[in-house]
Order: sequence, then structure tokens, then C-alpha cells
Amino acid sequence: MKLLFGLIGAALVIAFLGSIAIKVKEPAMIAVMVIGVVMMLVDLWQARNESDT
Repeated sequence: MKLLFGLIGAALVIAFLGSIAIKVKEPAMIAVMVIGVVMMLVDLWQARNESDT
């Protein structure tokens, strides 16, 4: 269940940041957003084997 909620959250964050990236179009801001999304996906990947609480 945690994985499902994590995937939904990741999709929402990517959609939100994608809309900002399209409007702003600053390379530095886009780089920061990409780093944040990659960190989020790595954390989600690592948490997939943890037990649900």
C-alpha cells in the first residue's frame, strides 16, 4: 500500500514541478527540480522493500 501511495505522490510532484518548469524555463531551476525528482524516486525505490506500518 505504501508503494501505491508513493507512486501517486511521485506522479503528483512530477506534474506540479513539470508545470513550473514549462513556465519558468530557467536551466538552473530545471536542474534543481530534476535533482529533487531523482532523489524522490531513489527514496521510493529504496522504500519498496520496507514493511508497511
